[in-house]
Amino acid sequence: MMQFPTVDLPVVPRLLAAPAPGWVETTDVIVIGSGIAGLTAALHLREAGLHVTVVTKVNIDDGSTRWAQGGIAAVLDPLDTPAAHASDTELAGVGLCDPAAVRVLVEEGPTRLRELIRAGAEFDRNADGSLMLTREGGHRADRIVHAGGDATGAEVQRALHAAVGRDPWIRLVEHALVLDLLRAPDGGWAGPGRACGITLHVLGEGSEDGVGAILARAVVLATGGMGQVFAATTNPAVSTGDGVALAMRAGAAVTDLEFVQFHPTALLAPAATGLALDAAAGGGIGPVRAAQQPLVSEALRGEGAYLVDADGKRFMVGQHELAELAPRDVVAKGIHRVLLATGADHVFLDARHLGAEFLARRFPTIVASCLAAGIDPAEQPIPVAPAAHYASGGVRTDLHGRTSIPGLYACGEVACTGVHGANRLASNSLLEGLVFARRIAQDIARDLPAQVEPAPTGAWRGGEGATVDPAVRERLARAMTRGAGVLRSADSLRATAAELGTLGATRAAPRTASWEATNLLTVAAALVGAAYARQETRGCHWREDYSESRDDWLGHLVGSIGPVGNLEQDWEALC
Repeated sequence: MMQFPTVDLPVVPRLLAAPAPGWVETTDVIVIGSGIAGLTAALHLREAGLHVTVVTKVNIDDGSTRWAQGGIAAVLDPLDTPAAHASDTELAGVGLCDPAAVRVLVEEGPTRLRELIRAGAEFDRNADGSLMLTREGGHRADRIVHAGGDATGAEVQRALHAAVGRDPWIRLVEHALVLDLLRAPDGGWAGPGRACGITLHVLGEGSEDGVGAILARAVVLATGGMGQVFAATTNPAVSTGDGVALAMRAGAAVTDLEFVQFHPTALLAPAATGLALDAAAGGGIGPVRAAQQPLVSEALRGEGAYLVDADGKRFMVGQHELAELAPRDVVAKGIHRVLLATGADHVFLDARHLGAEFLARRFPTIVASCLAAGIDPAEQPIPVAPAAHYASGGVRTDLHGRTSIPGLYACGEVACTGVHGANRLASNSLLEGLVFARRIAQDIARDLPAQVEPAPTGAWRGGEGATVDPAVRERLARAMTRGAGVLRSADSLRATAAELGTLGATRAAPRTASWEATNLLTVAAALVGAAYARQETRGCHWREDYSESRDDWLGHLVGSIGPVGNLEQDWEALC
């Protein structure tokens, strides 16, 4: 049994404080989230003849999917193979990928991509009509399909939104924050402990505060990531870890939360000042910038752009055989070393040699973002720095998307399917959403219980909820970026845990801002606990005080919330 250190963490609520539901609806399946994972699941569930309610936090298009620039990885070239794709995925995952999950991803991925094309997604093509393929960091073959040059996510979201809109049996509930999972009591129609619905807050509906409930025979979490737990992130404002926090409060297991991928190249606009490195505080980044930083896709590096320091020197050459196209954790660390050594808050991505015409045609989104920040990438190097980008861990699932709670499924960034291991390979995330959403729909169609009682007596819980003061969010994000960001150590993580403990003691009346703050505190504390426990550097988890990977750490930390709100962890070694 692995012995790992623990750190004092805040006690977190096991239920959000909220009024009793003022309205109740029923459906067959609830899908929470409206990105590629959620909408794909909804469409496949409808193919199975089920009624689906899609709940989304703001508007249907406000999640992370539409911001994806690079593309979708899939083996389409006759000279490429699923085995080669699997090898690249597992190499990036540094020993922690589940080979069975990776095999599912790479073997089923091409079929799922073709289904997306049939659903209306239009990808960039060559003059002969074949799909245009490129490569990104960590890939050793051209297998990335893209749309609009660097607007793949926007095209995928458009196509799925249109497909969902054509189906009258998919009910869309927008401006709705999901609060807690409902579980059937002993003797309930769904079986003891099975997920049987959710409570949620919908702006302008039901009682004065908008809190209601939707009952269902299965619940699918597709809520995206938790990037807003950090001060610098490429994630949209809605990415506050709601799905992971909800699952933990309900009793589900989470894993690999310490593996947060920091995208090496987020645009650092000159007008956004005051984010200098603070080496004394653990090499983190200080004050909070805007809620979301524009992404400069590694596809730009794939086309020949290179990273340089303030003196114009290429610093990734010699650090990895792929130089700027090394896996993201390697590039982020390379940049971070330069920042620590120089005290600067950014390096530069030089794409000037690619030419204005090529840049405008291939990367219109990046060019527009740069121009909006006063930078012409055809004339000037682009200032970039790492920013929190993707959570490789999340709610633990099996190969069919099933969590440790019967009837609760998870897919997309909120889930930990085992595909990514310690570091996600570029452009595998959209593919993962496509593949596992389909598997979830198939499993639900096979195993959906008959609904006998529309309102399971005893499913509501009450009297034990709490919410955190939303005023703590900025301090929380600063503490996490400073002490649990790209570079971590025991000292920085202890300081972060202590700060979270102070922030967790605050309380506020239940409302959207306090519910989100509570979710952020929950996932932040769980992440810090896992990062403190793992005494090694592996993938995107970089410990300053344990700079090497260790074979005895080949395994997973599995987290949960204990009976009194205490965060607990178990160790599961790889066989």
